[in-house]
Amino acid sequence: MLRFLIRRTALGAVVLWLISMLVFALFFVAPSDVARTLAGRQATPETVALIQHRLGLDLPIWRQYLGFVGRALRGDLGYDYYHQVPVTTIIATAAPVTLSLVVGAAIMWLSLGVFNGVMSAIRPRSSLDRGLTVFALFFYSMPSFLLGLLLLYFLYFQLTLAGITIFPPGGFAPLSDGVVPWAQHLILPWLTLALVSAAIYTRLTRGSMLDVLGEDYIRTARSKGIPERRVIVRHGLRSALTPVVTQFGIDVGALLGGAVVTETVFSLPGIGKASIDALTQQNQPVIIATVLLASTAVVIANIIVDVMYAVLDPRVRLH
Repeated sequence: MLRFLIRRTALGAVVLWLISMLVFALFFVAPSDVARTLAGRQATPETVALIQHRLGLDLPIWRQYLGFVGRALRGDLGYDYYHQVPVTTIIATAAPVTLSLVVGAAIMWLSLGVFNGVMSAIRPRSSLDRGLTVFALFFYSMPSFLLGLLLLYFLYFQLTLAGITIFPPGGFAPLSDGVVPWAQHLILPWLTLALVSAAIYTRLTRGSMLDVLGEDYIRTARSKGIPERRVIVRHGLRSALTPVVTQFGIDVGALLGGAVVTETVFSLPGIGKASIDALTQQNQPVIIATVLLASTAVVIANIIVDVMYAVLDPRVRLH
């Protein structure tokens, strides 16, 4: 296990290094002039050159990259070009928003998707199975921005017109303001992400469970008189969760890098919004930091998924 973790960590470090080089190079390939934008249209060439020198943009690209890597290894990701605040401050401010959104939604979509998938699998071709299939296809086909706008219209706008103020229109309330305000601001974004993702997990769990329930060891367990509930949960579901865990790790890792659409619809100041603002402004330090953060989340999620394989299926061994 230790050798596996060391090998995967080293591989993840190489992946992050390659991504940082690619993003850094793309920033210089893109037709943009950050110094001119900061200086304004009426700025003199001398002013533009001074800003370029102050930001280090007049150095060769390889020196700028080496400087960035050296600072990053010391925990310094540079400064926001436009606001002159440390990038780590921007990430530290946005990360709790995205983390709150993703963790809450992940719990909802995993619970709902796995439950629906199991119920469909143990009653195949029944009215319940068909109803859950329609549910999955409906939300799987719905864009998340459209679902978010519909939830805002019916559960915020219409309820507010009726004098019922349960959900706010958007924004974020930190946990320091209390659990209730925090949850009120996040329940609609949670539902938006959860309903769309739960549809995927419903179909994935159903298909995996149907395959597992046809295995010889399941028939053997039933022939021994083991209660059906135990057969389904302990023997069937445990083996069927392997592809679900894979998908879950990919989804959570990707969303931790910023749920861009959902954060935009609900005006959540998370990592997704920070990355969009940085791309619009060609704000190199923030762009690279958010990409590295998203990549790190995916790498860590995949390592955790591989470890979970051995926990769920004793036949899997990590070396």
